[in-house]
This record gives sequence, structure tokens and C-alpha cells, in this order.
Amino acid sequence: MENPFKKAFNGAKDTEQNDEKKHIEIEDSEEETEAAENTEQTEEISEEEVTADEEPSEEPEKNEWQEKYEKLNDQYIRLAADFDNFRKRQAQERESLLKYGAESTVSKLLEVMDNFERGLKAIETVDDCDKVKECYNLAYKNFYDVMSKIGLEAIKAIGEEFDPNLHEAVMQTPSSDKPEHTIVAELQKGYKLGDKVLRPTLVNVATAEE
Repeated sequence: MENPFKKAFNGAKDTEQNDEKKHIEIEDSEEETEAAENTEQTEEISEEEVTADEEPSEEPEKNEWQEKYEKLNDQYIRLAADFDNFRKRQAQERESLLKYGAESTVSKLLEVMDNFERGLKAIETVDDCDKVKECYNLAYKNFYDVMSKIGLEAIKAIGEEFDPNLHEAVMQTPSSDKPEHTIVAELQKGYKLGDKVLRPTLVNVATAEE
């Protein structure tokens, strides 16, 4: 027969052990809850730190683009001002060229004018035609020399082959002595200024006899 005291003792012991297990389980549950709360708080703090780290990074990026914009805008303003000054300077130079472009040429022609005036005074009391002719030749030579210095050049014609870029044929003469298209006479002298033809030479051109 089982001892009732032993049974009661074992029952009390089992109850105590169950209470201890429940107490341990409650403590474990509380620890897990606390750990979970701590984890959530840690995650929230980490998110806040990440957000705090990300937010300031946007500001330097904005400042960088703002600086680039201001730099480009400043360059544009300077370039526009430089171009405006260049345009004004070009306009002034063009106006000056139109107004005083002939200054150098006129200055050289003053010498010719002086010689003509001297020639007129010299022939006032001269009856010798040779003397007048000599004064005229000197004045003409002086004038031609000045024009040559400016860049004026007479176009060669007589004996040259006809060139439509330099000559203008106003007459044609059949000839057996001259090759065809050869210029046999100069009717009006032509001139070039550098490489530019100011006036073509009017010429008479030889053609083949029929």
C-alpha cells in the first residue's frame, strides 16, 4: 500500500517544479520581449542615423550644382559683354575706314598737285612749246610714279595675246603679219590695282584673213 505522506510530498514537489518552470518560462518570455523591443529600438535608431546621414548629403549636391550654374552664368555674361565690345569696336573701325580710307592715297596725290601748280606758274611767261611739253611730261611722270606706289599698274596690251579677263576687244582687223588673237592696237589703257582689274584695256585684235 502506497504511503499517503509520500504521495502528498511528491505532489507538492511536482507543483513546486511546475511553478518554477512557469516562472522560468515567464522570465524567458519577458527577456525575449525586452530583446525584441531593444532590437526594434536599435533598428529605429539605425534608420534615424541613416536618414540623418542621407539628409545632409542632398545639401552639398545642391550647392555643387548651384556653383556650376553660377560659374556658367558668369562666363556667359562675360562672353556677351566681350562680344558687344567687339561689335562696337568693329563698327567704329568700319566707320573710320569709310571716312578716312582714302587718306593715304590723297596724301600721295598732294605731291602731284603741287607739281601741276609749279608747272602752271612756269609756263605763264613761256612761249616755247618744247618747254611746255617738258613741264607736262614731268608732271605726268610724277603722277604715274605716285599711282604706281599706291599699287596701280597698267595692263600690257600691244603684242600680247588677247585675254578676256584683261582686255576688251572693240575692233578686229584681218592680218597676215600677226597671229590670230594678237592685240595690234591699244585704244584705251586699262589698269589693275594689285590683282583686281579696275578697267580692262580697249583693244584691236588681229584675226585670220579669209
